[in-house]
Amino acid sequence: MADGNGSTSSIVENFGAFFNGWLVRQERFLEQLVQALRSQDEEEIERRGDLIQEVLSHYDQYSAEKFKAAREQVLLFYSPPWLTSFEKAQLWVGGFKPFILFKILTNSVTEFTPEQEQAIERVKCETRKEERELTQASAAIQESLAALPLLNLVRRCGRAVDSEELGLESAVRKLKEDMLRALESADKLRGSTVRKLLQTLSPVQTVKFLAASAEFQLAVRKWGLQKDQERAAT
Repeated sequence: MADGNGSTSSIVENFGAFFNGWLVRQERFLEQLVQALRSQDEEEIERRGDLIQEVLSHYDQYSAEKFKAAREQVLLFYSPPWLTSFEKAQLWVGGFKPFILFKILTNSVTEFTPEQEQAIERVKCETRKEERELTQASAAIQESLAALPLLNLVRRCGRAVDSEELGLESAVRKLKEDMLRALESADKLRGSTVRKLLQTLSPVQTVKFLAASAEFQLAVRKWGLQKDQERAAT
């Protein structure tokens, strides 16, 4: 894992540019999803499996680029400078909390068969359990992160004690490894939750869910930008 200022500024610039472009494409996909729903022709929507796959590939691209950059500077993804203050306040282990997907689903899809309801409830229980475990792991990471400044202070004040003896470098290295591992696990949980939900939905329900998810993310982004601009103007 790289750890230089040059690397950090480069990742901020490159991933920030990628993310902004990704959001532009997200808006275009939302328009296509909404347009498909406006047709009110279920057979036509079912034939749009290509659109669904394109949207899922769009999310896969984001995850791949994110993890590639996180391997270089994982700390950035716990408080990304390319996000607004409001977006950062919603972060959970470098991204959205998986459980929010169930709220989006129930707000966008109103009719489920009994079989679908049972399947969704099973996914919900699995997600809640894994989310709780990752929250605990993240809390332990935060405790380790908070301890680093104190360890560094002891190193600076101690007589004839080098940083290796105090284990500062190894502590930082292990912390970054733990943060990357937690980030990867959280992203896998986010992705697996989406996939499990989609397996229970019809094509029409899937389009509704994907449209609502994109709309939610873009609305959070818009609100965050507006609030940051208002703060900057005062």
